[in-house]
Amino acid sequence: MFKLGEFQKLTVVKRVEFGVYLAEKKGDEDKILLPGKQVPEGLNTGDEIEVFVYKDSEDRPIATTYKPLLTMGQVARLKVSQITKVGAFLNWGLDKDLFLPFKEQTFKVSEGDEVLVSLYLDKSSRLCATMNVYENLRNDSTYRKDNTVTGTVYQISNNFGAFVAVDDIYSALVPRKAMFGAAEKIKIGEKLTARVAKVMPDGRLELAVRDKGYIQRNEDSEVIMELISKAKGRLPFSDKASPELIFEKTGMSKAQFKRAVGKLLKEGHINIGPDYIELRRD
Repeated sequence: MFKLGEFQKLTVVKRVEFGVYLAEKKGDEDKILLPGKQVPEGLNTGDEIEVFVYKDSEDRPIATTYKPLLTMGQVARLKVSQITKVGAFLNWGLDKDLFLPFKEQTFKVSEGDEVLVSLYLDKSSRLCATMNVYENLRNDSTYRKDNTVTGTVYQISNNFGAFVAVDDIYSALVPRKAMFGAAEKIKIGEKLTARVAKVMPDGRLELAVRDKGYIQRNEDSEVIMELISKAKGRLPFSDKASPELIFEKTGMSKAQFKRAVGKLLKEGHINIGPDYIELRRD
């Protein structure tokens, strides 16, 4: 049986004017065409050749010696070549573009976008792309706790957090509880740099978008000092303000803001009132 979306070794069983027919072995009734322009010089009946199997524009299985950018079970970043009424088409290195249905898009794509996808067979046994890549991501990375990694956000769940494909290969998650401050701005499809907070028992990675506490306190303190400076030396709210107001004005959670303010107060840079924070001038 021919394996759609995969490379396989097949045997030349018949030569015709427009190419050669291949089968798993001599005598098989199921045959597939390798077009003439792709037949290597010197290939004879009975020889084996490795080909990729997909479907042509008329939905017939066909073989190719060209190497697509994506095969079954893999994940790859492909460019959107066209948007139509039924979905998008992706350039994957073959004559016929790969179809990405609307229902398999985790966000609305546009022509020219590069999207992370896997292959699947639809109900009509046609090869299509999906942006739901979770099942095809690996969990055997060599990353360890506190390593810095880069990946693509491919899905966001209100229950679990942001799912990330590290190096566009490995499975990772920014837990919902860790999505505060700048992490709240995470968008599907964007590149993300994060720290490995934990390597789970199954090998998947748990990520922290913000740095370790002492590093982040320093950065947050600098942000607050800049905000105070822009406000001519006095912020019209303190660490007693509502979490919503603090996030709106600083992009930080209330806990982060309080830690940074505490650091500045301890170092003697600020004074704090019931509803303000100001530069210490003495």
